[in-house]
Amino acid sequence: MSNLNIVCLDLEGVLVPEIWIAFAEASGIPELKRTTRDEPDYDKLMRYRLAILKEHGLGLKEIQATIAKIDPMPGAKEFLDALRAKTQVIIISDTFTQFAAPLMAKLGYPTIFCNTLEVAEDGEITGFRMRVEKSKLSTVKALQSVGFETIAAGDSYNDLGMILASKAGFLFRSTEQIKKDYPDLPAFEEYDEFLAAILAAL
Repeated sequence: MSNLNIVCLDLEGVLVPEIWIAFAEASGIPELKRTTRDEPDYDKLMRYRLAILKEHGLGLKEIQATIAKIDPMPGAKEFLDALRAKTQVIIISDTFTQFAAPLMAKLGYPTIFCNTLEVAEDGEITGFRMRVEKSKLSTVKALQSVGFETIAAGDSYNDLGMILASKAGFLFRSTEQIKKDYPDLPAFEEYDEFLAAILAAL
């Protein structure tokens, strides 16, 4: 087991429920259920979401009220604790610091790299700032460039770059389509099997 390993995990769909789906249900706006599992172009997806929020007069406050009620998936914190006891872990997410902060508290404050929202004084979300283009793949490549070996896992199209660029990569609770498109990637549904596979790859 090398101490130069870093495990890079997606957040939504892997450790916590999809925030936008929870908000779509809470607000009664089914169009907001669209996620990176459906739309590979994240920029396009976010512009679509912001237009819907504006149309309905919804802002950051309403979304944060929904997030406050979201708990990590059953078993996620225990999985993360067990993994962090063995190796370094970074959560690399396309979500935003304004969304992720309360969830990080419930997960024991793991390290997270994510993006940031641009919010007007009245709480309207006016835009978003991505940390870097192709943030997941760029982060994995940057870690590799300073001597780390990466193991990556996620559930959506926007995770595939970092998964395929890593020395080991896994799908967790992914879609049937992604599993069919990438049959060589080990796919897991339960945390205990997922944990065992990651530890075996260290």
